[in-house]
Amino acid sequence: MGVADLFHPHHRKQPPSDTQDPAKSASTSVSPSAALDERVRKESWFRHLLGRPEFAALAGTVMVFIVFGVAAGNSGMFNLDGVMNWSQVAAYLGLISVGACLLMIAGEFDLSIGSMIGFAGMMVALPTMYFHWPIWLAILFAFAGSMLLGALNGYLVMRTRLPSFIVTLAFLFILRGLTLALSVMFADRTIISGVGDVARQDWFAHTFFQGVAFKGVFVWLGHLGLVKMLDNGMPLVPGIPKVLLWWFVLAVVCAFTLAKTRFGNWIFAVGGDANAAKNVGVPVRRVKISLFVLTAFCSALYAVLQVCDIGSAAADRGLQAEFEAIIAAVIGGTLLTGGYGSVIGACFGALIFGVVQIGITYTNVDSDWFRVFLGVMLLFAVLFNHYVRGRVAASR
Repeated sequence: MGVADLFHPHHRKQPPSDTQDPAKSASTSVSPSAALDERVRKESWFRHLLGRPEFAALAGTVMVFIVFGVAAGNSGMFNLDGVMNWSQVAAYLGLISVGACLLMIAGEFDLSIGSMIGFAGMMVALPTMYFHWPIWLAILFAFAGSMLLGALNGYLVMRTRLPSFIVTLAFLFILRGLTLALSVMFADRTIISGVGDVARQDWFAHTFFQGVAFKGVFVWLGHLGLVKMLDNGMPLVPGIPKVLLWWFVLAVVCAFTLAKTRFGNWIFAVGGDANAAKNVGVPVRRVKISLFVLTAFCSALYAVLQVCDIGSAAADRGLQAEFEAIIAAVIGGTLLTGGYGSVIGACFGALIFGVVQIGITYTNVDSDWFRVFLGVMLLFAVLFNHYVRGRVAASR
């Protein structure tokens, strides 16, 4: 017998078979290996929470509510009408931040979001007011035109392999210039009014994009004394703004798609490593172009709701909205490098934006400090996300 044979399992000395308990032997043969397996490790709830991309935005939201609860708690900011004010601002930003978030997770940017809002608004207002189209047809035209431009954005990015930052920056100027030129050419002005009156007379526009929902419920709550009533017998808050309902539906659909579907896995894959994703059969080009179409749809939805609700379109609408959407997504935990993010986190980022922008008017703080606060929040979110990602990567 050689030395190597001494270490072979069949030649090791075994205890007598009549002294072994089969159940005990089986348990001792499995448990030690499982207990010593470094790949299996119980994770604490706090570490699991840190690994969630929306954790920073959730913590920031709690902090913002605490700050304004102390600074403006008695100012009416948290009364029902105050809540509707800042939640409506958050909802408009939330619409475009959801699309921007998914596109950023896929590793791309769309800097034409803000210009698309102004251009889509003109695509609703000009045909309605100057070509006498039915407003429902102008709305469909705005959605179709915006999504085609989004597809063109995505196609050029994928075809030329240029950074999406450069391609969409070009479209930012192209669309803003077209909006100004077309509005002056056909209307001889940069603001087109009267769209709201037309929308009120159209079933499609009024039902889906204008005003508030659940009016009867709020009247009933007013008669119960739960909602403050005006002298004319109507509640102070007539209902839930429809932009809030659109935001909720869009966020739920996109969050479910990202977390529970194959297309959501593809989004993470192409953002993490597009070449590796392509090698395993992920349709990288189709995924990214689809997300550019989604951001354009979100911009058009923003524009249609705004035009129908405010009653006018303006060439400067959506100015800097692309940066606000990116800020909301980053505050929500989305990495600028792609492959990591959360729709829920982006919604929390938009909520922070709305609370701060409107809440600062309820305090004695100069509203000029709003942008400073927003920049500080962005810097904090980027640093925190970098720290969390480093800790998570080191622990794996």
